[in-house]
Amino acid sequence: MTLAQQQPTHRNDGEDRATAPRADCVADSTGGLTFDIADRGESGPAHLLLYLRGTEDEVRLPLTPVAGGRLRAALPVGVDLPEGRWDAYLQVAGGEPRRLAPGLNDLRSLVDRTPTPSADRVAVRIPYSTKYGNLSVRGWERSPHAEAGELHIGTDELTVTARAYGCEPAPDAYAELTDRAENVPLVRAELTSEEGTFRFTVSYGALRPGTWDLWLRPEGEAGPRVRIARLLDDVVDKNPVFVYPTVRVETEHGPVTAQPHYTGDNDLSVTVTAVG
Repeated sequence: MTLAQQQPTHRNDGEDRATAPRADCVADSTGGLTFDIADRGESGPAHLLLYLRGTEDEVRLPLTPVAGGRLRAALPVGVDLPEGRWDAYLQVAGGEPRRLAPGLNDLRSLVDRTPTPSADRVAVRIPYSTKYGNLSVRGWERSPHAEAGELHIGTDELTVTARAYGCEPAPDAYAELTDRAENVPLVRAELTSEEGTFRFTVSYGALRPGTWDLWLRPEGEAGPRVRIARLLDDVVDKNPVFVYPTVRVETEHGPVTAQPHYTGDNDLSVTVTAVG
């Protein structure tokens, strides 16, 4: 990774979208990506540039000719790509970078992706079209990682099934819910383990009004906190796709509504709202 001297201007007008070069993306099961762009016959070395939005971080990938009049760049899983949204550009012979538009995305290998549980880190890269019709890549890197699976919404409780990567929950492991505003004490939930997964249940009545973030404490109180999230599929933004019901619960603090949801980073949270 290098630092860009000046990040290209973000363009969003219709004319730019119509003339912008397009990149087809293929994801592999390890977390890598390849980008294919039509060779326009321009002279000089070509590169695909990725800029981390809001920073000066840059990843520069060489484009090399392949069959069918195409140029190809590879982003292997071993290349460090810190979490965030990376905007994609084409640069030829040191000229002005041009914003890339999305072509065809083949993300089939991401749908049922299951990394090795002992992996040191989980890397996820999903290409997508921005609201302006440009190509960007959403990246995550977690070490260790707790992947959320099935959520069971009860009448007054939530049961979460998840799988740990890069760590093995110890006998004293537990789940932890923290109030994002840090106004009230955290809440703990006991784990049960079964065939590589773990499960826990939290009573909505134990949660005061607020937004609660869910964590795995794989080594108990003395070990790390691992954010529980859903990353291992082809959905960039989980919140509008995975919508869970709101439950009304009578608690000792009064009636509340509770709803689990995914954040903008696809982390699992629960929002509790006082009624009236």
